[in-house]
Formats: sequence, C-alpha cells, structure tokens
Amino acid sequence: MRRPASLYRRLLTWLLLPLLGLGALMLVQAYLDARHTADRAFDRLLEAATLAIADRVQWQDDQLWLDLPPAALEMLATDAEERVFYALYDGDGNFITGNARLPGDERPDQGNRQEPLQGSLQDGARGDTLLYRDIEWHSLALRQGTRRSRLEDWSLQERFEVRVAHTREGREALTLSLLRGNLAYIAAMAALAIAALLLAIRSALAPLTRLRSAIRSRDPRTLAPLELPLPRELAELRETVNDLLARMRRVRANQERFIGDASHQLRTPLAGLSTRAELALRQDDPVAWRSALEAMQTTSASTARLAGQLLSLTRLDNPEATPDLAPLDLNALARRATRDAWASCHRDGIDLGVEADETPLMIDGVAWQLEEALTNLIDNARRYGAQHITVRVTDDPPTLAVEDDGPGIAKDQRLLVLRPFYRGRDGGEGSGLGLAIVDGIARGHKARLTLEPTANDTGLRVVVHFMGDRG
Repeated sequence: MRRPASLYRRLLTWLLLPLLGLGALMLVQAYLDARHTADRAFDRLLEAATLAIADRVQWQDDQLWLDLPPAALEMLATDAEERVFYALYDGDGNFITGNARLPGDERPDQGNRQEPLQGSLQDGARGDTLLYRDIEWHSLALRQGTRRSRLEDWSLQERFEVRVAHTREGREALTLSLLRGNLAYIAAMAALAIAALLLAIRSALAPLTRLRSAIRSRDPRTLAPLELPLPRELAELRETVNDLLARMRRVRANQERFIGDASHQLRTPLAGLSTRAELALRQDDPVAWRSALEAMQTTSASTARLAGQLLSLTRLDNPEATPDLAPLDLNALARRATRDAWASCHRDGIDLGVEADETPLMIDGVAWQLEEALTNLIDNARRYGAQHITVRVTDDPPTLAVEDDGPGIAKDQRLLVLRPFYRGRDGGEGSGLGLAIVDGIARGHKARLTLEPTANDTGLRVVVHFMGDRG
C-alpha cells in the first residue's frame, strides 16, 4: 500500500508552486528591465555621438564637409568590441562621407530590410530630430541613431542627416551584467522567502504535532477529554475527539453496567444449581434426588436461555458484526417462527396463531434476527400469563405484530421495559432481556417498535413498523 503524502509536503508543494511561478515572472521582468536600461544607456551614447558629429559638419567649397572627431565614435566602443558605423547625408539624401552607407528611414537601400522607427526625440535648442531604430544591415543586427539637423549660419541653412549605428554586443553585455545583479537580488529574496515559508509551515503545523503527541502519550485505558490550547481549526478537531471520547465513556459505562447485571443474573441461577446439588447429595431418598434433578433441569434451561439472550444482545450491540440486509418474505418468516414456537405454547395450553397472507410481503432484513425477535415476543407473552397469542403481518406499511391477552404493561413502564434486565412486574420466568433484544433488532432494521394495549384493552400489542423501502 502506497504511503500517503504528508500534510507538510502537500502544503510545501502548493505554496512553492505559486512562489516558483512568481519567481519566473520576476526573472522575465528583470531581463526586460535590464535590456531596457542597457538600450537607454547606449541610446544616450548614440545621441551624444550624433551630436558630436553634427557639431563638426561645416560648409566648405560649396558642399558639406566633416572633420570627424575621434571621440565621437570612441564613446561607442566598449570592451565588447562593437563595430561602429557612421554616415553623413545631405538634405536630398546624397551620401557625403562615412565608413558605411547606412540606410535611412525614407530612402532605404533596396537590399536592406529595415524595422519601423522605435523612438524619436526633439532637440529644442537646435531644432534637431533624433530617431532610433533596430536594423538588419549586411547580416548585422544594428542599433541606429539618425539626427536630422541643419547648419546654423545667418546666410546658409543647409539640412543634413548624421547616421550612426553600432552592433549590439555592448548592449547585450550590459544587459547580462545588470541581469546578474538582479539575479543575485532575486536569489537572495527567494532564499529568504523559502526559509520564511518553511518556518511558517512548521509553526502552523506545530499545534497539530502537539495534538498528535498528546493523543499518543495518553493511557489507552483513559477516556478523559483532551485539554490543550489549540488554534480554532484544530480546536474543532479536539472537540470532535472529545465528543467521541464522551460517547465511548457512555458506551463503556453501559457495557460495565450490562456486564454487572449479566453477572448478577447468571450468578443467581448458578448459585441455585450448586445449592440444590449440595442438598441432593445430603439425601438418601431417590424421590428427593429426582425432585432436585427436576429443579436443576429447569434452572439450567432458564440459565441456557439467559446465556443465549445475552449472546444475542451482545451481537446486536457490535456494529462490526452487523450483517447486510437481504430481501425476505415477512409472511413466510412469521409463519415459520410461529410453527417453531407452537410446541412449547401447546404444552402450556396456550393458543398460538398467525395471520399472514399467502402473497409474499418483501422487505429488506436479516431473517435470523427477525425470527429471534418473534421468538422473544412469543416467549415473553407465554411466560407472563397470556392464554391467546396472535402473530399478525399487515401491509402498507409493512408491520409485524404480536398480540396477547395477558396482563399487559402500564403506560409509564413501556419505555423502561426496553432496558436490559428491567422487568415490568415481579414474578414470571423472564430475564428482562426479551424486549431489549427486540428493540435492538428493530433499530438495526431502521424500524420503530411500539408497545400499546390491544383493541379490548385486555393485553399487550407489540408492533414493529418497517419504515424503509421494500426489497
């Protein structure tokens, strides 16, 4: 059998899953932020480079002329060894000078694929426009900055464009550097979060551990309630356990009382047997011996019946030994139980009859238990002075009734006689278990047991009403 997963592991798993998802989102966001920061830093360098070049553009010999300062491109050269390109174009898009013919946004080279503009800004002091975009040029991924400017002269305002582009090695290196810093921060936060999570789970489960230890350390013989402070959710579990212990205390008290009563009931006839045997041994008259043997036989038969009733009552009180209900014919069962009890009733001069249809009346029940209930009801009526006993089965709803013309039971005694060893009146041969057994069998069949006077108010009518569905 596979060992069930622990509550600690299940909590840890379900709390770590969203934490890991959040960590993945943080990593993605960290990378995007690092890339954005690197792009902004290098775009500022592109801006500075184009500005430095634009400041050195002059008009000489009726054309644009550029004296390129070395610092203009060196600022874009980092340890990542990017390749840097620049170009100067006039207002008509004609190439003037540069180390590469970089494409523009309006008149691109036909052989180069260009991406749409990604950003622009306006230089208010010079009236320049600066455009940024990512391009693919001669199989190189470049970031290009284009500055549209003009010569600042009182007699000449020639427009031109400065285009500067560089490969992305430096940007990627800076992105990775920033990402490593963020990763260290995220890893530290994740370690702290996991440590806090572990401590929180252990702290939350500590009361459950205390409850488990309290239950394990208890004496198995004690049923005293648990008394330890617990959170509200576990307090409900503690109260449930205490309620179970209270029910077990009541069950044990009932069992102890039942055992005491049973011991008393068995001790009396056994003591009588011993006394009669001792008296018989002191006699020499065979007639006295026979009288003692007859009394001993009567007592032993009563004791055997009492032992059988005790066994039946014990079986009814054991929920693990409860058999499954099966379809049975209530009419056939009543006829069979009546036939089995007829001989003893006939010997005592009692008129025993049954009223049951030949048509089957099906219910769900346990045949031997219902036969035991009928046997006890007939035997009770016989022992307590009835002369006429009738077993009657009726339909809609199914009922099983035993009527007699005996002395009956007073109204205030009808619930008390359902207790084990309680007798409705003194005298008689009963043990006080018959009706208790019948009541237990009725409850096991989800039926209702009622004790009521007969129609002429001269006896007792015991009825078992079957409330469940028919088989």
